[in-house]
Formats: sequence, structure tokens, C-alpha cells
Amino acid sequence: MTEHVEWSEPEAVAAPASAAVTPADAADAARLVAFGLQPKLQPARDQEYADLLRRYREDPPFARLADAVATGLGLIVLEVSPRAGMAVTAAEDSVFAVRMGDYARRTSADGGDRFLHGLAHLAVAAMAFPRPEDLADDGYIGRVTVNGVDAFVRQACNRLEQRAAEQGENTDPASDAPGLEAAWRIWARRSATGATKDARRLAGSTTGIVAKAVTFLTDSGFLQRTGDDNGGTYRTTARYQLQVRDLAGGAAMAELLELGVVPVTDGTPTLLPPEDTDDLELVADAGLPFHSA
Repeated sequence: MTEHVEWSEPEAVAAPASAAVTPADAADAARLVAFGLQPKLQPARDQEYADLLRRYREDPPFARLADAVATGLGLIVLEVSPRAGMAVTAAEDSVFAVRMGDYARRTSADGGDRFLHGLAHLAVAAMAFPRPEDLADDGYIGRVTVNGVDAFVRQACNRLEQRAAEQGENTDPASDAPGLEAAWRIWARRSATGATKDARRLAGSTTGIVAKAVTFLTDSGFLQRTGDDNGGTYRTTARYQLQVRDLAGGAAMAELLELGVVPVTDGTPTLLPPEDTDDLELVADAGLPFHSA
């Protein structure tokens, strides 16, 4: 006689676990971050890079893995898109961080000149993106020239000198004093080009300092050189726009804007204030593409 066996209701099938991360996935994620660390590499010119970017956008687990790899390297992902690639910036404690002191040592600059190099970078950022809406518009392309940046800073120096005179402040050089008020004293009294027999631009002149800044930004994939007029003409890249949105220098940028020295996008400066400035606000922490320490 066959015994009747009662069957219980089948247990609910467990939800399938997420697919395990494979070494190949980790390698692909690291490869994407490596592409992001090559700022001049354009996704449109590298099929593997473009494929990994597409995978990042279409495969959320892979995107999280790539973000984790970047975080582990001390990198901050600013944007992942066809226009910017995998745009990353280094956190302050990252091995990839570029510090102002390191940059200045490359220029063999003394203490006063290091501050001028920082001011040159600040001025390039201010001229490239003079309005908050320029930073917010992904399609915006800023344009600067070496001579235009120098003229822009000199106009700011004039404004600061006028303000100091009106307030009865000491206008003698004080190169060890902090802040923009000290910088104009140094910049205004420095030769714009220097003097050589063959008319070469001296590295220690103010246009030489600006040229060093834009060369660094070009080598870093933030600017593209477009011509030789006015000491060199440059256009911004998507990476530079993202970098200026993200990084430090907001207080000094705000001080420049308060002076009313408002540049225009063809690289030439003007003292005319923009229209409707009541709601003009600077994006927080806009400025230098490296850390100040």
C-alpha cells in the first residue's frame, strides 16, 4: 500500500544575488579610471574609452565599481560623459594631487612669485568663465589670451591701488602680506614682458608668468591653444569648466568680481560692469586647479 505523502507549499525562491564582480570587471573599471587620468585623451578618438564610457552609463553596477576604484585612488568623479570623458579631480590627500608649492617649484619661483603664479591661474579662470551662467552652461567655451589675462590683472591692480589711496592705506610693496591686496603691489611693479635683446618674454615677467599658467593648463587638458595672437590664444575644455566649478579660490574670485573688472570672452578685458549684476553670484570654490598646500 502506497503511503500518501503530503507536500508542503514550496518555499519562496530567493531573489537572485547580484552577479559577482569578476577580475575582468575590476580591470575594466580601473582601465576607465586610467583613461580619465589622461586629460588630453578624447573618447571620440579611442574606441575602448568610448565603449567603457557607454558601459558606465548603461550598467549601474559597473558604474559603482568604477566610482569605487576612483575613490580608492583619492579621486573625485566630476562627470562621466562623451563630452568630458571620465573627468576626475584629485582629493587633497590623493597621490595624484597637484599642489601649488610643487607647481611653483617647477617655475623656480621665489616666495613672492609663487603668489603671482597663483594669481595668474585665478585670473585665467575668472576670464574664462566671468559669469556663473558660463560655468553652468555645458556648451559654453571660454577664450583667453596671455596678454589679455595680464591686462585684466593690471586693471584689477589699478582698482585696488585706487581703493587703497581712497582709504588712506599704505601702498608700498608688502610681498609677505596675504591676500589680493598684497598681490597687486607685486604684479603692478613687475615688468609685463621684461627686456631681452631678441625681444623674448622673460619667465619672471607677468606675461611670462601667465604663459606658464596657460601652458600648465594646456598640458593638463584644461585649455587648447588656438593661435599665437596676443601672446597666445586659448579656448577652454569641458574638463576645465568642471574643474573651475569644483575647486578652490572662491574668495579671491569674488574679490576680483567686486572690483568691477569684468572680462569679455574674446580675451580682452574691460572695466565696464555687466548688466543686471544684482543677482551675480560666484559658484562656490571656483578657482585654482590644484591644492594650495
